[in-house]
Amino acid sequence: MQTINVTRVPRWVPEDARRYLEHTEHGRSIRQIARLAGCHPSTVMRQVRRIETLRDDPLIDSALEVISDLMSAKRDGFGFGQPQDAQTDGSVPHHRLLQVLGWLNRSQAVLAYAHGMERAVIVCGEHEKMSVDKQVAGEVALRGWIACLSAGRISRYQISDEGRTELSRMMAEQENQARMRKEAGFAEAAVGFCHAGAGRRERPKRLRAQCNDTPLLMLARLSDRNGAPFLTDDLVRAGERLREDFELAQIGDHVEAARQAFADGCEPVPSGSFPPTQDVQQRAMEALNALGPGLSDIAIRCCCYLEGLETAEKQLGWSARSGKVVLRIALQQLKAHYDQVAARQMMIG
Repeated sequence: MQTINVTRVPRWVPEDARRYLEHTEHGRSIRQIARLAGCHPSTVMRQVRRIETLRDDPLIDSALEVISDLMSAKRDGFGFGQPQDAQTDGSVPHHRLLQVLGWLNRSQAVLAYAHGMERAVIVCGEHEKMSVDKQVAGEVALRGWIACLSAGRISRYQISDEGRTELSRMMAEQENQARMRKEAGFAEAAVGFCHAGAGRRERPKRLRAQCNDTPLLMLARLSDRNGAPFLTDDLVRAGERLREDFELAQIGDHVEAARQAFADGCEPVPSGSFPPTQDVQQRAMEALNALGPGLSDIAIRCCCYLEGLETAEKQLGWSARSGKVVLRIALQQLKAHYDQVAARQMMIG
């Protein structure tokens, strides 16, 4: 379905609200809007009726009034152009929306708004309160991130399921941006190659540490609610042990295939020349079988292939910020498997 782009409407405004304002503020018929959008007129009519019903909510009504004032500020040259940019449409900054959703996501958090007031308030318990501008609260309500519990002289709202999903997405995006800035700060500059005799000077040899962090090391820096590390050292060692067995098994296969290729026409390769490779493969398969089909997927992606949590969540179809919890469960199961293996090896007979 094609989206109608309305002049002087902020980009964050939902599509049904845009069509409602186009119909009520500028007098375009429902059939005309449907023809330009490439949909059936009944679809536009349901959207218009839905927004008209939501106008009983004081926050949504105030948000639509603000958008109507923006649309009617300049009516000359009106047409179906591009929506305004975020820098010029007066929309709420991203960090402010994240702060409001974070407060609303707390236990027993309620947003209260009295009709006609310029500010709302978020109450958490008895002593924690935060004042919110009416424009911020109206945008959050129009986006569908909060739901009205009771309407009246003082309306009360709570965060909705869409709001929790958006909060998880914002926090994951913020963490990814911070990680990218950190990795870019330690990135090495590109250096051109030179021949062996050019500018040769005696320099003391020094060891280089690996700068790229694995997903396990990044999760190990996080802390839970009690301040304890999200991943303990034994869980990180279990994941690194799985990756070591996985890589050694792959390297052994490549070396054996290359040796067989170069041995054609020459002396045959003795059988059983790579007994450690089979042992490594067996250890890796036993560990993955101990995890099972659900936990082994996230373990292979994050521990063996070193995929990021966000990429693994998208490929597995999971919700945002759920991969790290499942990964910790997989590492706990993996550690229990390695402990059982070590106990069997210490037994006599």
